[in-house]
Amino acid sequence: MNFPSKLIEDAVNEISRLPGIGKKTALRLALHLLKQPEAIAENLTDAITKLRKETAYCRVCHNISDQEICSVCQSPRRDRSLICVVEDIPDVLAIENTSQYNGLYHVLGGVISPIQGIGPEELKIASLLTRIDQPHSGEAVSEVILALPSTMEGDTTAFYITRKLKEKGIKVSTIARGIPIGGELEYTDEVTLGRSILTRVNYSVD
Repeated sequence: MNFPSKLIEDAVNEISRLPGIGKKTALRLALHLLKQPEAIAENLTDAITKLRKETAYCRVCHNISDQEICSVCQSPRRDRSLICVVEDIPDVLAIENTSQYNGLYHVLGGVISPIQGIGPEELKIASLLTRIDQPHSGEAVSEVILALPSTMEGDTTAFYITRKLKEKGIKVSTIARGIPIGGELEYTDEVTLGRSILTRVNYSVD
């Protein structure tokens, strides 16, 4: 791709580093910024700089936070007997958007992957066990919900955590994995379909 200006080329190269953005989209964004008032670009630059320098992580659950302990962990309306374990921060946002869960979270920061050299020590598993032994709020944790990816790495991580929690007598559950609403069986992959059958629930008309 030929550029009329080295400044445009540099901007396109940097923007295209973002996930899901190719060179053409990056060029379109760069040209769009050129047409905007200078203050727009400055505001964007300031926001990104503050995001990178000032974003903190909750010392309890490791979610993004503006302070030492995040709003979820501080909220008195949360069920502190439940902890939902997720791979990363986008999973917290996805679950929160359902408005169906009212417990706490624990962000692992990844999943166990020997191929990528990621073991249990690289994840926030130790701090999860500490939360079980020494609850932040003083209220005992009775159940841990594993909301991890339906992959080999996710299953390995879930197995490892389950073994650790079994020693502590904590109930461990996992989110249901099945056919999406509106989905047709013929287009569903075999693994998902098989798990849907194995994790079937009672059907009632009451």
